Amino acid sequence: MSTAALDDFAREEYRHGFETAIESDVFAPGLSEDVVKSISERNHEPGWMLEWRLKAYRHWLTMHEPTWANVRYPAIDYQSISYYATPKRDRPNSLDDLDPEIKRTFERLGIPLEEQKLLSGMAVDAVMDSTSVATTYQKDLEKRGIIFCSMSEAVERHPELVKQYLNKVVPYTDNFFAALNSAVFSDGSFAYIPKGVSCPIPLTTYFRINAKNTGQFERTLIIAEAGASVDYVEGCTAPMRDENQLHAAVVELFAHDDASINYTTVQNWYPGDKEGKGGIYNFVTKRGLCAGKRSHISWTQVEVGSAITWKYPSCILRGDESVGEFYSVAVVKNKQQADTGTKMIHLGKDTKSTVVSKGISIGEGVNTYRGLIKVGGQADRARNYTRCDSLLIGSHPVANTIPVIESDNNTATLEHEATTSKIGDEMIFYLRTRGFNEEQAVGLIVNGFVEDIVKRLPLEYGVEARRLLELKMEGSVG
Repeated sequence: MSTAALDDFAREEYRHGFETAIESDVFAPGLSEDVVKSISERNHEPGWMLEWRLKAYRHWLTMHEPTWANVRYPAIDYQSISYYATPKRDRPNSLDDLDPEIKRTFERLGIPLEEQKLLSGMAVDAVMDSTSVATTYQKDLEKRGIIFCSMSEAVERHPELVKQYLNKVVPYTDNFFAALNSAVFSDGSFAYIPKGVSCPIPLTTYFRINAKNTGQFERTLIIAEAGASVDYVEGCTAPMRDENQLHAAVVELFAHDDASINYTTVQNWYPGDKEGKGGIYNFVTKRGLCAGKRSHISWTQVEVGSAITWKYPSCILRGDESVGEFYSVAVVKNKQQADTGTKMIHLGKDTKSTVVSKGISIGEGVNTYRGLIKVGGQADRARNYTRCDSLLIGSHPVANTIPVIESDNNTATLEHEATTSKIGDEMIFYLRTRGFNEEQAVGLIVNGFVEDIVKRLPLEYGVEARRLLELKMEGSVG
């Protein structure tokens, strides 16, 4: 991934605004059964998918938006949102057929698809607004039995797999935003790794909200059969808008016996301006099921964008000796608010989970870690280690830690530790005596604070994350 391109894009977009030249075909605002039917028709879906969508929509109508999270924002008018948008070009048959304007947009994001394909060795699925616009390396992966495609293509070409796994870990009844996503999602990524196969390259998806007054509701479904393994990386961004836009995604992961899924996110949705105007509402449900013995699911995320973030990547450890991990950096600045964390549900015997959360609050940013560790009665010898660290920068930042631990088994070993610290004048003075200016000193301290998380990222995404953190620190002192 081109760091220089990312730097140029981030500075231009966040300081001067950015309007892509790509036109989009956008549904009129509003949500109804007719809109749900139109989305299903656009994707050429079978009857069972439409029936499921309509059930989700009707259930959503009976639900209320959650209010328990430690975030505050104006009421969302769900009838003012457009639920489908797609670039005004025919769907490409290959990367060579891709609209040059779309290619140019992703190059400005620092994600040139050609570079990813030829140099980085990653399989890339690019999703703009409601539509997947390009997926690379499909044929090479298919030789190993690996399926990597958009969700709409998976429904069409692999309906038996979609029907078997969709809605099983995150049912539409789970929460308000999961129900909304189930009704209106139009695309996303699908990956299937067959028994005993190790995916030779990372699978990568890049999401972008392009059109005005639209929401994005992608659906991701990843299945690793027995003995399979895969690394999946997602990135996301959106242009600067004065109005808020809604992103409500759902991710479902399945790991069978001895399977491993590593899921990485670098989230850079537009956070709004210094006064809190504009920005993405990022309300996401992500959950993985360690269904088999010795299965392993790991979440690693760097969250630097969004005006509001509501997100708890979680693991259900059903298989004996299964392992769940969560590593997170969440940065809030100006008026940003984040209520993030994880849930580790231990059901099998000898299960293990690790939670490491790093929160950085700058200026008036409000950062909340909310976690649940739950041990069932049959989960003999379950183990959990949780560490929550908060770093405060400036005069009015807020950091909250809200851990919940529930155990119905007295053989469990549960550990929790938390720290909150502020960058003090003594730290800055010491580093300044070593030749660093104040901003460089803060950058060094922050990099050390997050290093154990960032080093888990694939190399190119680690470079991106460090650069994004540098940009986030600009203007945080003085």
